[in-house]
Amino acid sequence: MNDEEDIFRDAVKGVKPLKIKSPKIQKTVNKPKPIAKKFLEDEKKALLDTLSDDFITSENESGEELRYLKKGHSPDILNKLKKGYWVTQKSIDLHGLISEEAKAYIVNFIGECKKKKIRCIKIIHGKGLRSFNKEPVLRNKVKNWLAQKDEVIAYIEAPRHDGGSGAVLVLLKEY
Repeated sequence: MNDEEDIFRDAVKGVKPLKIKSPKIQKTVNKPKPIAKKFLEDEKKALLDTLSDDFITSENESGEELRYLKKGHSPDILNKLKKGYWVTQKSIDLHGLISEEAKAYIVNFIGECKKKKIRCIKIIHGKGLRSFNKEPVLRNKVKNWLAQKDEVIAYIEAPRHDGGSGAVLVLLKEY
């Protein structure tokens, strides 16, 4: 032991703990519940498995520009999203990721945003300029994955100054 510990032990040698029954003290004494890591892993895998790469959305799409609006929502949402009515609160960049990594990243990201009550996000998927056939592989997959997520209300191609055709702005449900 060092000198400071010895001095402290000498100073508190005869001290007896107080016997106070306080709800505040009792709450801090309780141990946190254990986290079932296997359950969380299984839940993540199940979320990933719900997103199909074969799912193709054509709903509310016009031409080349990415647009999606879940059924039952006002078309004004797309215009508001485009005009920046909702401020982008968080973003992720999928550059350099393969499809499976990108899918897992998106699922985890949306889950975290849901927990933190984040509504508007940006997903940068890239334009595909460095891909094998110079085609935007992730762009098409991202739009289909997002359309399958219950949390997603709408998405649009980002404005030019915010990534343009290489990114999407996504509006999530309010929790």
